[in-house]
Amino acid sequence: MRAERLLGLVPGLLFLALLIAGLEWAVQAGLVRRALMPPPTAIWEVLRDLLLSGDVLGPLYSTLRLVFIGFAIGSVVGIALGTAMGWWSAAYRLLEPLVEMMRPIPKAALVPPLMLFLGIGDTMKITSVALAVTFPVLVNTLQGVRGVDRVLLDSARTHGWSTARALWHVVLPASLPFILAGMRTSLGLALIIAVLSEMLTGQGGLGFLILDMQRSFLIRQMYAWLVILALVGLALNAVFAWAEARALHWQTRN
Repeated sequence: MRAERLLGLVPGLLFLALLIAGLEWAVQAGLVRRALMPPPTAIWEVLRDLLLSGDVLGPLYSTLRLVFIGFAIGSVVGIALGTAMGWWSAAYRLLEPLVEMMRPIPKAALVPPLMLFLGIGDTMKITSVALAVTFPVLVNTLQGVRGVDRVLLDSARTHGWSTARALWHVVLPASLPFILAGMRTSLGLALIIAVLSEMLTGQGGLGFLILDMQRSFLIRQMYAWLVILALVGLALNAVFAWAEARALHWQTRN
């Protein structure tokens, strides 16, 4: 099974290698201006130096700290509100207008007003990330709770289970595939908003460095940090996919 998964990656990796080779050729042939797009080999040299020197660790920690804290807060709030709205009709009627009003707003647009209220420190950045995470998790949790098989709920009531016990042992486990799908989507959004908030505030992290390199016309360094950011996003998605498969092992087997 593991060998099949590795073989499944081969076409995508070959295509990526061809793109990089084609870009290298285009730059070396003068089809692309070096001032705008250095050759991948030059970017690799900068990337290698950054990794060997350990200069990546500080900015990486700064960005991931925002992502993880905001992601955890947003996930907890989204699951709690989604469960309440899916279980109690009164909670749904109370919160549904507010949720539907806030949900379509691009969360990047909330960063400037949050800067006015919370300043440009970590509180604002974490709040921005948490807001971006909350709504996808909330909507998926709501759909998962509403889709729970009524037979399971009737069985719990027949055995005299309390509401809290039914929610914890029946509703949330049955809704887990929906919840994890929302969390996986939100993880990418969390990284986007964290980087954006760092760019706007001009304080630390991968986002600040990418923008700072561009402003200083250090183009190779800018692309190297972009590659690092892409690898971070890829690693986060891979780790979450692994955790999701472990949590839903019963579903994978079927």
